[in-house]
Amino acid sequence: MAEIVNMPRLSDTMEEGVVAAWLKKVGDKVEEGEILAEIETDKATMEFESFQNGTLLYIGVQEGETAPVDQLLCIIGEEGEDISSLLEGGSSSQESKETKADSDSNDEESDDKEESSTSSDIPDGVVIVNMPRLSDTMEEGTVASWLKQEGDTVEEGEILAEIETDKATMEFESFNSGTLLKIGIQEGETAKVDALLAIIGPAGTDVSGIIMDKAAAPKKEVKKEEPKQETPKFEAKKEEVKKEAAPVATSSNKTSNSTADGGRIFVSPLAKKMAEEKGIDLSQVSGSGENGRIVKSDIESFTPSAAAASSGSSFVSVGTETFEEVPNSQMRKTIAKRLGQSKFTAPHYYLGLDLDMDNAIASRKAINQLPDTKISFNDMVIKAAAMALRLHPKVNTQWTDKNTIIAKHIHIGVAVAVDDGLLVPVLPFADQMSMQQIGGKVRELAGKARSKKLQPKEMEGSTFTISNLGMFGITEFTSIINQPNSAIMSVGAIVQKPVVKDGQIVVGNVMKITLACDHRTVDGATGAAFLQTFQSYIENPIVMYM
Repeated sequence: MAEIVNMPRLSDTMEEGVVAAWLKKVGDKVEEGEILAEIETDKATMEFESFQNGTLLYIGVQEGETAPVDQLLCIIGEEGEDISSLLEGGSSSQESKETKADSDSNDEESDDKEESSTSSDIPDGVVIVNMPRLSDTMEEGTVASWLKQEGDTVEEGEILAEIETDKATMEFESFNSGTLLKIGIQEGETAKVDALLAIIGPAGTDVSGIIMDKAAAPKKEVKKEEPKQETPKFEAKKEEVKKEAAPVATSSNKTSNSTADGGRIFVSPLAKKMAEEKGIDLSQVSGSGENGRIVKSDIESFTPSAAAASSGSSFVSVGTETFEEVPNSQMRKTIAKRLGQSKFTAPHYYLGLDLDMDNAIASRKAINQLPDTKISFNDMVIKAAAMALRLHPKVNTQWTDKNTIIAKHIHIGVAVAVDDGLLVPVLPFADQMSMQQIGGKVRELAGKARSKKLQPKEMEGSTFTISNLGMFGITEFTSIINQPNSAIMSVGAIVQKPVVKDGQIVVGNVMKITLACDHRTVDGATGAAFLQTFQSYIENPIVMYM
């Protein structure tokens, strides 16, 4: 069945987008995960991928044209499918908004007209706020915490809520002024992009009709999918439970939990969610917030005590089989999806090399003796890789069905381990940076990644990726390519081992690197030549200063 794809919200402040380029044309096959178009937002030009499989049947916004968020961008469905009703529905919807004409026909277009009539009946000054798309890959979001409660006054630019995306927990600001009349997604709940998040408008406005209309939409979808008959009853029970639990919430935006002895624990919603994901018992955490409230920093700095580690709650008797279910975070879901796509769509092959690090060790020691100067081996690796990419542009590429795209700039992605998995902040124009500049920027981005302050734009546009596990003592490993890159370098630890120099067996310092390449864009000889150049730089660091 054909689906309408609307102009996405690709940044937290985006209100309209410009289609810079279509990578598919009408009639082309589209696979889930393929790039449909390049869309220019208020912050950057970003790739927009398809979340559907099918054929591109219609393009609603042509290249160079501007359209507001949620306007019809294109339609994807089965080849040859009749989409006239969708197009007519969109047209009648716009006309009804402009003319506020009544719609009382009983044909197939009545549903579309009813929706447009409903939208025209929204009270003056009332604005519906939908779940925003806060990253280019976000499909759903979880409300970590509300910073405003129903009845609170909201000013344009104020932070409404903290929303967990597939990449980070981000602040979502209001684009409107008024009163928060209704919260549609409660703290801890997950919803698809464009689901009703909140309603803002003049104080005292009755929005019950809007809420009823919005609630009716999902029921149609559930009916189409024809789930088990028990599902509606189960969902109804869940709603009853939520209604019963609602009075527990306080107007001061505090979430309370009870200890085993009946005492109350005050904890912020974000801290509570982090504790659940890490398996931390909140009764063991000391809160540093107001009135002893547990906040995010308390969870991040918490170290389980020996007593807690040996407590009865974590003890499993001999011979007992037990499991614990930990909900997958948005980030973990996306990592799983992306890595699966990369591994099974890009034909990986691997090239390994042992590097003599004696000169690198001596050079780093000498450099770090300079005033206010400190570089790491990772900084040297990034610099050497960036310079090698200058001479081997075929490694700095990405594959599409029609073209191999060679990037003329060098943006290095640096894999950073975080609690939920892996993030890849990007060093733009890394070849133009000194090692010290690289080191400072990597530390800044890694800190943001671990504190969930990294913005989507800081993770976009990499042309090559480096993953370093040497600091964990790992000597050799292979990585999955971070698409759309064509290659990723895995860096191991520096170890001492016997080597042959000038015909003599001596103790040398050796570092193992492994280059994973996409064979569609990088041939074996191309990858080998790149590694030879990289080796010449890393084994003779002085040439990187020339």
